[in-house]
Amino acid sequence: MIHKGALVLGVLIGAAAGVLLAPEKGSVTRDKLKKEGKTIKDQLSSDLKEVKDDVSKAAASGKETLKKEFKDMASKTSYKTEEVITFLEKQLAILKEKNKTLQKTS
Repeated sequence: MIHKGALVLGVLIGAAAGVLLAPEKGSVTRDKLKKEGKTIKDQLSSDLKEVKDDVSKAAASGKETLKKEFKDMASKTSYKTEEVITFLEKQLAILKEKNKTLQKTS
């Protein structure tokens, strides 16, 4: 993107210098400047549209990446929750067995 801006600036400076240094009538020089100005304006508009499209694509891609990462995180969290529940169930079973032995001895 920076390269395009530098290229457009270089074209603008080169065109202006070429037109201003050319030995022609003022009206011809003005017409050339107008044409060059329109060409440069059109190019800048095109470049800005392309940059806007690139930014929009990047934002959309970022949004999709974020959604995917969120789904992955939710999935991993779900598996970890299952592991914790399983661990707690085992601990509860152990406590129940210990409690049964305590009830028998009482």
